[in-house]
Order: sequence, then structure tokens, then C-alpha cells
Amino acid sequence: MSVISRLYDNYSDAARAVSELERAGIPHDDISLVANNSEGWYSDDDRGSRRVDRDGDGVDDRAEGAGAGAGIGAAVGGTAGLLAGLGLLAIPGLGPVVAAGWLASTAALALAGGTAGGIIGALTQAGVSEDEANVYAEGVRRGGTLVTARVPDGERSRYEAILDRSAVNIRERASLYQQGGWSRFDPNAPTYTDEQVRRERELYRSRM
Repeated sequence: MSVISRLYDNYSDAARAVSELERAGIPHDDISLVANNSEGWYSDDDRGSRRVDRDGDGVDDRAEGAGAGAGIGAAVGGTAGLLAGLGLLAIPGLGPVVAAGWLASTAALALAGGTAGGIIGALTQAGVSEDEANVYAEGVRRGGTLVTARVPDGERSRYEAILDRSAVNIRERASLYQQGGWSRFDPNAPTYTDEQVRRERELYRSRM
């Protein structure tokens, strides 16, 4: 098996990529998603119910998706697959994230056991280079969403083509971070606020 990771600036793009992978035959057990939640678009209440409001209009996106039949709500609101298992998780350096899948579980278990590494350790253990793992983690910290999939070796290019749609160019993004003085992901760094995340996204849009 090969491991492929891609970073997305928008959760909706990442959710579509996950859904496309599943339609293409990748089991949801082999896919993982970790999304920044600084803006509080995902929440759990005390009764265990979940609210998904990525567009910030106060209405659960899943209800909107049921009416529209497409878009973010349809992607998140499916009754099966990886996205049905989203939950909140705290990872040092990333703050509150919305996560599901094997990579998130690996990172959470490492933290629970007191093992160093967190998200970086989980990525490098899966075969992602340390340099790329640092950029992926920093990307989530700054508001992005990471999708990681285990795929058959002989079909890697097929699934890369799916994940590459709307994905961030990781080398260009690393260069942009470095221009601002960044060198490596720091799990002890303060997490980004929702205002900082919005400014980051505006910066990316202006560079495109």
C-alpha cells in the first residue's frame, strides 16, 4: 500500500475529495481527514448531537444539503463513509480539529500514551517525509484540511489524480510559509484564531 496526503484550503474541497475516493473504491477505513475548527463550524453538544455549519449561516449544512442535493451538506451529511464519523479532537499546535479516520486515531493514541510526535509522528510513521509532514501540519494549523489515504501501489497515480483536484501545491505553500520566517511545525506554538485563519485564506487567494 502507498500513502498519499494532500492539503486543502477549504474543507468543502477536502470533503469532495474524500467522497470521490470512496466512490472510486477506497474503503473509508483507509482514508483520514483532519480539519481546522478555529471558526467553530463543527460542534458537539452535551447530548452527543453534532452541528455542521461551515458557511456560518446558523443552519446545519446537512439540512441544507438534503434540500439542495449537492455541495458541502451532501458531502458531510452522508449516512455512510468516513465523513459520517467526524468528531472533535485536540492536537497540540493545531488546537481544535475535526477529524476522522486512521491517521487521526494514530495521532490521538500517541498523545494519550504520552508518545512524542502527535500529527508529525503519525504522518512520518505512515511513510510521509518529515519535511512534507511539517508543512501539512502547519497547513492545518493555519486553517486547512488534510486528507490522507492508503491506496494500492499499482493504482497510486489514479488516486493522486483524484486528490490533486483543488489541492494545495505543497512546495509553493512551504515556500510561502518560509518567506514569513517559518521553518518547522511547532506543537508548542499558539493555535490560530478564527481571524488569523481568515487573513491566511485572504493571503492565499491574493497569491493565486
